[in-house]
Parts: sequence; C-alpha cells; structure tokens
Amino acid sequence: MPRAVQTPTFVAQSVAIGLALAFIAVLIRPELIDGRRTSDDHTSYADAVAATTAAVVNIHTERVYNLPRNTRRLTVRDQGLGSGVVIDPEGYVVTNWHVVAGADQVVVQLADGRVARPALVGMDPESELALLKIDLPDLPRIRVGRSDTLEVGDVVLAIGNSLGLSQTVTMGIVSATGRGQLGLASFVDFIQTDAAINDGNSGGALVNTRGELVGINTAAVSRAGGAAPEGLGFAIPINLVRGVMQQLIEHGRVIRGWLGVDEAEDLPASRAKALGIDGPAVRITCVSGPGAAAGIRPDDVLTHINGERMFASVDAMNLVAGSKPGERVALRVVRPDGTPFETEAVLEERPLPSPNDLSARPGECPRR
Repeated sequence: MPRAVQTPTFVAQSVAIGLALAFIAVLIRPELIDGRRTSDDHTSYADAVAATTAAVVNIHTERVYNLPRNTRRLTVRDQGLGSGVVIDPEGYVVTNWHVVAGADQVVVQLADGRVARPALVGMDPESELALLKIDLPDLPRIRVGRSDTLEVGDVVLAIGNSLGLSQTVTMGIVSATGRGQLGLASFVDFIQTDAAINDGNSGGALVNTRGELVGINTAAVSRAGGAAPEGLGFAIPINLVRGVMQQLIEHGRVIRGWLGVDEAEDLPASRAKALGIDGPAVRITCVSGPGAAAGIRPDDVLTHINGERMFASVDAMNLVAGSKPGERVALRVVRPDGTPFETEAVLEERPLPSPNDLSARPGECPRR
C-alpha cells in the first residue's frame, strides 16, 4: 500500500526534473528547437544559408538606346544588375518585374558559374513580379515556406546580388507584415524587414532560419533625392508569389477582375457620417468601363460589394481583382446628396497599366 501511494509522487518528481533539464538544455542550445547551430555561444544561420544560396542567381541585363548625335546615332548600352530565385527544378526563375522590364538582353548566372539566356514566361507589373525559364540540368532547389506564418520579430535572411557581389547574405527581423499602398505595386501587402536590401538585391530571396523561401526581395524605400534610410526594406510574400507564378505559367499574364474604378480615396468616418454612413467608406474619384455602365458616378461613395462592407479603397480593389472577369457583382453606393443607390456590374478583365496611366492628373481617369 505505501508503495502505491509514493509512485505518483515519484512520477511527478521525475517529470519535473525532466522538464527542468529540457528547459536548461534549450537555454544552453537553442538550436534544439529551431534547427540553428551555435559555436562559442554565438548563434549561426549557416545551415539556412547553405540550403538556399545555390538557388539564388544573378541576373545581368542590357538595354540598348540609340541617341541622335549630330548626323550620326550614338548607341548607349545600359547595364543592369538584379537577382532571382530558382523556384522549381524545371527551371522557373522568379525575379522582380523592374529587373527585366524593357531589357534587350537578359543573362542568368548560377552560383556554380553556369550561365543561361532565359525565356520570358510572363510579367506582372502590378505585383512587381516576372517569371523566367532556363534550360540547364541539375538545377538547385529551394524549399518554399509560408509567408502567412511570419510574425513580427522573426529572424529573416536576405540573399542576392548586392551591388554586384553575388550570394551576399544580410540578416534582420520581420519589422511588419501587410504593408500596402507604398507605391511599389498595386496588389502586394509587403513584408517589411530591416535586413539590408541594396541595389542588385531586387528579385533575391528572403528566407527564414529554417532555410525556407518566404519572400522575394523588392526594394528599399528612399527619400526623394537621397539615400535609402537604413533598415527599411520590403519583400513580396511567397504566398502571393506562388499564385502569380501559377497564372503566368498558365496564361502568360495575371487575370484579374476589373470594375473600372481606377481611382478612389478613403473617406474617413467623420466625413462619411454627413452622408448617413456609419464608419469609413470609399469615395470614387474616377470610374469607367463596367462601373460606369452600371450607373456608378464620380463622387459616389462605395459602401458594399456583394454585401461585404468596404472600409478602405485597397479592400475594394483587392476584392474586385480577386474576382473573375464575367462575374456579376452587387454594388451599394451613396450619392453625394446622401441618396442610396444599388446596382450590379459585370466585371471585365483588368487591363495592364500603360504609360498613359502615369500621366493622368489627379481625378482624371487613367487612359488604359
């Protein structure tokens, strides 16, 4: 009988001692839980780097310009540098749109020194992505992770052709997620990081400490006429990259829905209240195409799409873009005089932006 009473106490003591030893082990060797290696009390991410750098490539571009000079033409060759990631053993290489846009020649150089002239699969300027394909045997592979599991404070590594120095690795943390409306791309909520992203890094890999690709490095924001502030870099989440890549492979372009509301602004709750609207909404400043055909006018305030409340212009744009052309959507707006108006529109395929879009004045519809 006494032994039967003492046994639970003995088990509890054993469990407590085991947990204490495990806790001490994790403090001494944190790599036991996250795969990191330590040496002389310093944390190392060498395993993550070794698992990913071979798949990060250098991209060399050349743009040729013919400039008139007296009676002869002067040929100017503009050399460019960027990075890319071999994301598939079939030879697909993801990079940034601005790295290859307008290039007359593109050369991909692997970490082992091999070079190839890629085929262009497709480009999507509105997500700042381009997809190339190279035909070489025994291509390196990279493990693709998930960007939706990233948390602020997670350690990340940026790998790329920084300033022409291939396979440069910098380290930082995830400073923020879901950064939109940066003027870098229309349909991207960026990962913000303080890992250094320099010229030539664009299109390179952002990886976690397990050596998984979680983003494509895109830009470091700079002040007008000045250098980029330190610790302010942005990467495209890999979850979005996979969706864009699939569409580029299947269609050569990304197919998005289009309502024709090409310009809108967020209407704060204080101003929306005067129209009888509870909470913020979306003021339409420019409308054409399907929206105009459905009776939507400039200065209408959009409150609902398919019954879903719209609080910000980016929400409305993403919902429409994520819908299929030909799909019918229900719209609810409030006229400038406070009169409610409901209608339906049939979405069309969103046209690609043209140079005319950039020349449109505020309040004027871009000429697509």
